[in-house]
Amino acid sequence: MSTNWQPLLEKTGRAKYRALVDCINKGIAEGALEAGQKLPPVRELAFRLDITPGTVARAYSILVEDGILTAGVGRGTYVADISPVTDTSSSEGMIDFFSPRIPNMGQEVLIRDVVKKVASELPSNALMQYPKRESNLPARKAFMAWMRDAPLGHYELDDIVITHGGQNAILHVMQAVLRGNDPVVLVDEVSFSGFRKAAELCRAKVVGVPWDGEGPDPQALEKLVQSTGATLYCTSAEVNNPTTRATSARRRREIASIALRHGLHVLDDDCYHTGRHSAESYRALLPELGWYISSPSKLVSPSLRVGFTIPPKGWVGEMLRSVQFSHFGVSTILTEAFASVMTSPRLPAIIDKVQAKINADLRYVVNQLGGYPIRWRSNVPLVWVELPTGWRAPAFAQAAEARGVEMKSADEFTLREGRAVHAVRIALNGQMDQERFEKGVRIVRSLLDNPPRSFTT
Repeated sequence: MSTNWQPLLEKTGRAKYRALVDCINKGIAEGALEAGQKLPPVRELAFRLDITPGTVARAYSILVEDGILTAGVGRGTYVADISPVTDTSSSEGMIDFFSPRIPNMGQEVLIRDVVKKVASELPSNALMQYPKRESNLPARKAFMAWMRDAPLGHYELDDIVITHGGQNAILHVMQAVLRGNDPVVLVDEVSFSGFRKAAELCRAKVVGVPWDGEGPDPQALEKLVQSTGATLYCTSAEVNNPTTRATSARRRREIASIALRHGLHVLDDDCYHTGRHSAESYRALLPELGWYISSPSKLVSPSLRVGFTIPPKGWVGEMLRSVQFSHFGVSTILTEAFASVMTSPRLPAIIDKVQAKINADLRYVVNQLGGYPIRWRSNVPLVWVELPTGWRAPAFAQAAEARGVEMKSADEFTLREGRAVHAVRIALNGQMDQERFEKGVRIVRSLLDNPPRSFTT
C-alpha cells in the first residue's frame, strides 16, 4: 500500500519520538493507517518531518516491540495485523492459558455426591446458625492428615485456622501482622500478584526482593528490611508462581536467620503443594515468625473455597479475630464437604489421574518449546517461558491474543518500578480438549520462532 501517509507532529512539550508514536497509534485508530500498510522509510519520514532519523527509528522500534508495527530487513516497516483471530472450528472462543484449570478426573462427581450427603446429614442447627470454631474440627483433622508428611514444625489441631481459600488467608495474615500508618510488605521480585493485591487492600507499600540461583537474595533482603522497616515477607518456598522455582534448603535457613534477627514475619504460600516437600518450611524454621498457607484449589478443585493457615506460636488468636470480624467463619457445609472429599477412598485415584494429565500436557509443552529457556515442575500446571531477543512480554502476550491465545505477561507478576522481565506464563488448561490445547501451544511456538525483526536507519 501507499507510503504517502505523513503525521502532523503537534508541539506538546513531549519528546519528538513519543509524539510520533502517538501520531502513528492515532492514525491506526482512526483508520488513516490500515493493517498491512507500509510506512515511509526512516530517512524519508525524518526528512519530511524535519527531525533526525534516530528519532523516527526509536518511534518505530517502540511500536515494533509493542506489536503495533512489523519490520524486516529489506522489506520495510508495516502496520501489523493485530485483529483477534476467531476460531471458526469451535464456539469456545479464545484458547485459555491465562489461569490454571485442573482437569476433571472424577472430582466433580465426588464433590456432588459429598455435598448431597453432607446437606442431608447435617443437623438443623448447623444449617440455621453461624458456623462455630468447633464445627470445622473435621476439616482441620482432614487437613492435618493431608499434611502429615509435610515439614511444618510442631502444631496442634487448635493451631489451624480455616479461611475462604488461600487468597483470603493471605489477606487475614496481613491484617493480623501489619501495624502503623505506613506498613511495608516484601514480596519476591517475580511473584504471585495476589500478594500485592492483598497488600494494597491493607494500604501497605510493596517492595520486591531479587532472587539468585538458590532463591531470595539474603543480602538484598536484609538491606530492604533495614531500610524499609518491613514486618512481613511473602514468598512461596516450594513452588514460586509463576517461575515454578523452589528456594534451596540452605537458602531457607539463611532467610530464616535474617527474619529472626529483625523480627520479620515470613508468610509461606504453599497452594501449589503437590506432594513431597524438598526442604523444611519457614513455619518449621521460624516457629514464632513463620506462617504456612495451603488450599486444595490446585490439587482437587477451586470450588472448595477452603484455605488453611498455621500461624506461628502465639498468633492463632490474632488470626481468628481477623477471620471472625471479617466473615464470621467458613460455612459448615463447606468445611464438612472438604473433610469428606479429602478422606474419601475415591480421592487418591482421582489425584493420580489429575497429575498424570498435568504431566502429559507438560511433556507436550516441553517437547514443543524446549528449544527456548523454560521452567516447569512435575505436577505443577505452569510453564515459565523466557522470550527470545526481539520480544517484550506485553507485546508477546498481545500478539498471542491476536492469534486467539490468552496467557499472562511477566508484567502481571512484577512491580511497576521493578526491572523489566521478558517472559510469559503458560497456565495449563486441563479442561480444554486436546486438539485445541495443542493448537494453542503451536501458536506460542510460532511466535517464539518469529520474533519482530529490527530495522536499520
